[in-house]
Amino acid sequence: MTDFEKAAEGAKMDFAKDMSYGDYLGLDAILSAQHPLSDAHDEMLFIVQHQTSELWMRLAIHELQEARRVMLAGGLKPAFKMLTRVARIFEQLNSAWDVLRTMTPSEYTAFRPSLGNSSGFQSHQYRLVEYLLGNRIGALMALHKHKAAAFDALSAELAQPSLYQVAIDVTCARLGIASLAGLPGEGDWQAVPAVQDMWQQVYQDPKAHWELYELAEKLVDLEDYFRRWRFNHVTTVERIIGFKRGTGGTSGVAYLRKMLEVELFPELWQVRGVL
Repeated sequence: MTDFEKAAEGAKMDFAKDMSYGDYLGLDAILSAQHPLSDAHDEMLFIVQHQTSELWMRLAIHELQEARRVMLAGGLKPAFKMLTRVARIFEQLNSAWDVLRTMTPSEYTAFRPSLGNSSGFQSHQYRLVEYLLGNRIGALMALHKHKAAAFDALSAELAQPSLYQVAIDVTCARLGIASLAGLPGEGDWQAVPAVQDMWQQVYQDPKAHWELYELAEKLVDLEDYFRRWRFNHVTTVERIIGFKRGTGGTSGVAYLRKMLEVELFPELWQVRGVL
């Protein structure tokens, strides 16, 4: 018996009647979900990169929704773990751009016509992440009307306070100040003075407000990774297609650069300049 056989001795080998690794993970469905529409070698890379990104976003949504539920129930410490995990998810998503950037403009051009009008701009999961965090542009709901499940999920999210609004509500309650419900407003990317003042109280006395201080830093950490993801998206697109219009009809790089200006939690960034 070889060393390998000795090490593997006792391992179950017959799964005709039992659940295997592939069964548990549904690998047959996952690994058969790649359907290139051209003969171009690099189309498989494009498909896999975007499919895996959607899987990571599925996990981010799961974590953000639970973090909000925990915070609404009055707990912060369990939410910290979840927010940290989402930040690390975006670190993984950042690494995915490094793989996609191995594709040259010539290689992308070989299969780009196969995409038709499909575009990452249409990702309902990405939109749900933004809605969860507070960047709520209701007009973009129109992109998802053709998919009832996606439209309903986004509509349900808009009916709830964003995670950032919940963080603001919890902070107001613990500081004993008047509620700032509804601030910042939907699609408002500018710092709201009253919200900034609230966070300033926290940062000026971390020892007295340690959990709120940690909450603020977890949110900043999350957005830090999120903004890096956006930046890497821009540079990847510019490297591969230059300044062509996007397949979904947007201005491409110009649109993505504009999105770099958006701050999800502007008060948490602006308060740093007044401490």
